[in-house]
Amino acid sequence: MEFVPLYYAERLRVVNPTGDVGIATLWSKVESVIEVLESSGVDLSPETSRIVVVANLYGNGLPHMLRNLLHNPQIHYIVICGKNLSGSREWLLNFFAHGLEEVMFLGAKSFRIIGTERIIDGEVRREDFSNPPQISVFGEISSNETKVGIKTFLETLPPKIGDEIIRIDPPEVPQPAVTRFPSNAFGHQILRERPTEAWRELIFRLYRFGHRTTITKSSGPEQRIELPNVRVVVEDPSEESKEIVSSAGFSLERFRDYQKRILDPIKPADLDYSYGSLLRMGLDKKPIDSLEIIADRMTSNPDTRSAFATLWNNAIHLPMGRDLPCFVTFFFRRFEEKLTMTATFRAHNAMDAWLENFYGLAAIQRFVTERSGLERGPITVISHSISIDPNALSRAKSIVDDKKTDEILDKSTGKLGPRFDPNGAFTVTIDRSTLELVVEHSFQGMKLGEYRGRTVEEIEHQLSRDEVLSVFSHALYLGRELARKEMELKVLKK
Repeated sequence: MEFVPLYYAERLRVVNPTGDVGIATLWSKVESVIEVLESSGVDLSPETSRIVVVANLYGNGLPHMLRNLLHNPQIHYIVICGKNLSGSREWLLNFFAHGLEEVMFLGAKSFRIIGTERIIDGEVRREDFSNPPQISVFGEISSNETKVGIKTFLETLPPKIGDEIIRIDPPEVPQPAVTRFPSNAFGHQILRERPTEAWRELIFRLYRFGHRTTITKSSGPEQRIELPNVRVVVEDPSEESKEIVSSAGFSLERFRDYQKRILDPIKPADLDYSYGSLLRMGLDKKPIDSLEIIADRMTSNPDTRSAFATLWNNAIHLPMGRDLPCFVTFFFRRFEEKLTMTATFRAHNAMDAWLENFYGLAAIQRFVTERSGLERGPITVISHSISIDPNALSRAKSIVDDKKTDEILDKSTGKLGPRFDPNGAFTVTIDRSTLELVVEHSFQGMKLGEYRGRTVEEIEHQLSRDEVLSVFSHALYLGRELARKEMELKVLKK
């Protein structure tokens, strides 16, 4: 039986198609391993060698390798050698030694090789191999012990088995079945100039990275798509146009009405609470207008750090356990001569409530700025549990498909460009006297410093060390510019 690869045929080095030994070089280059084998006197003849194929094993190649092995059962032996940088050696060993276990991975049922963290599809299992290959492990290919060991191993193998072997057609490698993409669930931060831009990005984050969870409500358990402790900063919280708000599926008139209600101290009789009553009347017997007190405090002492209020009363709300306020705290602070506001929400409905809530916060901020005479600054919203209903996924997808928050259309050129990085701008040049790459860091026209190096890698380490980039598109753009200048530098050095 001749070796017939189902996957990655162009990447495999076939030695003798009728051989019975496969060599997995892990992260080491196949060409380097072939050179070492040849210099060690290993038989590499296409007619007589016991080696059928030499191939890498790294990245996501294991599912394809297993299918190639299942389809070519004449491979009775596998030799593992080379650099084990990702743990792929243990993946292969444990697959045949221990098999798979069922786990949840990125919100979907998956399989893990027992004893490792390697997730793999469960379409091919060790039980599918009637005669699993025998695996022998060697070390670094540069080691003399490895060179001698592989040569001795091959020369002392028993004669090839001549029995008829049945070829198996394995199932195709399936597309990954996941309900979310990986991320640091606690690390999502969003910075946008305007409220609707921030809301669109928030929906995108939940759609792409949100975890499928269950929450318990008085009506029973509910499924949600959730992220914890999401932080959103809106630099300009002023009112947007009717057209912009309408394009997001909301009504500016409705938002204005909500702004009036959030400042109204009178609680409607048919509601358990209203934000206006909690803000301006409180829950104790003695009414307290938090907004008036904070406005007076910011007027008399603009640099205070005591302009903080809560809508949550432990003595009342903790025993209730239901019908609780979602908006729980807010804090004002003058920063860079502007009045900034930070609000926290215990729970947040991203799809239908977040943008409306934000307009309510903008009304609260405006109330304080009008009385204190301070200029409005950014609003930060921290949501301890923010989520969308799975039934709203189709609407969320339409928002994601139209997402252009990371790109700005330059009306003068009609081209799309990256968002500005709040950390500054960079100019890449070449110092011809020292033959170095030079990256100048500036902010609002003022030079802050520069980075020098003879290679892009040197510059990369310096920029990463100082954390001077905060926007992905900006980092990619700078990478392209550095690559171009590095090519020019190589020409100059010749």
